[in-house]
Amino acid sequence: MGNSSRIRGRAALANPAGRFEPYSVETVEDGWGPDDDLPPLRTEVTDETPRKIITKNQSPDISFDRSINPYRGCEHGCIYCFARPTHEWLGLSAGLDFETRLVAKPQAPDLLERELCAKSYTPKVIAIGTNTDPYQPLEKSRRIMRGVLEVLSEYQHPVAIVTKGTLIERDVDILGQMGKAGLARVGISVTTLDTELARRMEPRVPSPKRRLETIRRLTDAGCPVRVMASPVVPALTDHELEAILEAGAKAGAVAASWIMLRLPHAVSALFREWLEEHYPDRAARVMGRVRELHGGKDYDPEWGKRMTGEGLFAEMLDQRFRLATKRLALAHDLPPLRTDLFRRPPKTGDQLSLFS
Repeated sequence: MGNSSRIRGRAALANPAGRFEPYSVETVEDGWGPDDDLPPLRTEVTDETPRKIITKNQSPDISFDRSINPYRGCEHGCIYCFARPTHEWLGLSAGLDFETRLVAKPQAPDLLERELCAKSYTPKVIAIGTNTDPYQPLEKSRRIMRGVLEVLSEYQHPVAIVTKGTLIERDVDILGQMGKAGLARVGISVTTLDTELARRMEPRVPSPKRRLETIRRLTDAGCPVRVMASPVVPALTDHELEAILEAGAKAGAVAASWIMLRLPHAVSALFREWLEEHYPDRAARVMGRVRELHGGKDYDPEWGKRMTGEGLFAEMLDQRFRLATKRLALAHDLPPLRTDLFRRPPKTGDQLSLFS
């Protein structure tokens, strides 16, 4: 893949062919020396026009049945991201392609408004950021997420957002008002408090300190925030669990959650390669613990187990989480977001109600 300078600022070290591809490409030494003159990998963006923007799911172990993803791929480049294999459906790689070849959906706000206007639509909480981050760097110029939030605010539709991006502070004007009305909440993911580890593991994500500041900014504006210790990487970040929760509570978080590291499909090989490069002394221990959690495999997708793993280590981690959240007053469920406020604003030409 060329020398290290070409992939500086990226987490993945390779670009393996997707699992649906009939062929793979391998680099070989051709006798002409190293590829020192190759330029750094730059982010490429293409636009997509989907027919619908609200995606439905029936997964029994998640709390929402619909979501929106303004982007495919994510420039944050978290090496552990479970969403990496979704890029393979595009004929791209879960490796460097996922971080550098992004897809934007600029018509998302218009599509959302059309779907909300359908007479058959019944409001339920829309989750955003459950696959790729809506506040990745590309959002600064494209402002697709901003447009989506403006529509949701106009229709008084509930939304739950998960992000690592401090760019969400730009939208505090909308999220503060929606939060006070019981229409919005945010989960901020803090994987580690170790700046060096974060830089290696999440190369284009704002620092842990900045994410904690974002919790405070949103909370002060009136939007409830949950601190997410996600994912917990066994034998690498698990010892930080209590410290992350305490830092989140001090920043103003009112709830907390945790999820175990998940390594589906190509993510497993990419993560193992990353471990050997950055933490060779701990690689065997980390992966040994991961397999212990998943019945001897790198990953078990079974419902109810994929998020937490199983066995003594998983039980101990859950007990630590429960004790810490109780001590920090984070051990409670937030009230459900409101759906009774949903309304379809009148448009030009609409017949007005005699009783409004």
